[in-house]
Amino acid sequence: MTAPLTPPHQPPPHDHHRPEPLPALPAPDGAPGTAAELRQSAVVVALSVVAGAVLGLLWLWLAPRTTLFSDGKAVFLKNSEGEAAIGTDGTFVLIALGFGALAALLVFLIHRHGGVALVLGLALGGVLGSLLGWGVGVWLGPERDVVAHAKAVGPDVPFDAPLELNMWAAAMLAWPIAAMIVHLALTALFGPRDPEPEDGPWPPAPKTTAS
Repeated sequence: MTAPLTPPHQPPPHDHHRPEPLPALPAPDGAPGTAAELRQSAVVVALSVVAGAVLGLLWLWLAPRTTLFSDGKAVFLKNSEGEAAIGTDGTFVLIALGFGALAALLVFLIHRHGGVALVLGLALGGVLGSLLGWGVGVWLGPERDVVAHAKAVGPDVPFDAPLELNMWAAAMLAWPIAAMIVHLALTALFGPRDPEPEDGPWPPAPKTTAS
């Protein structure tokens, strides 16, 4: 009696029915690694915050003003039917939408292979930039203390009301939403495509050896 050539519980050395593993698909050319994406995302956030100051200055310059006056005892709206308050919110939102679309376009053109980190950087930078723009506009705008301002200018002298955002939550989301939508659209239309797998039978046919 002779010992078996193949140890028990082990497949024979030449298993003709075992499928071969598929080769790994190559990564797209120029695709950055995780560390590079995080660095790029941090730069996007920082530049968005700087752009937020420009947003605040544009809002201060373009937003319609609400005019007030005092009779020496109380403060009143000069035009009670004016729509300056709605126009102030709308101006901020429109500028923020433009900044978001522009930021997404620049990020896509510079980092064509950007991933999730860049999209999150666009969103976070948009929120922070909007908050800074709001603060800059309010800080550099008309006096916040309406009563003190009315006393300073005197009775029956019109003066501008402070800048306010009545729908501040929606205004803060305009920039990041616009940035993500535009970046997603650009990526879907013009972004790099994954390499197509090679044509061939699936599953691969088992190899045969000459007897």
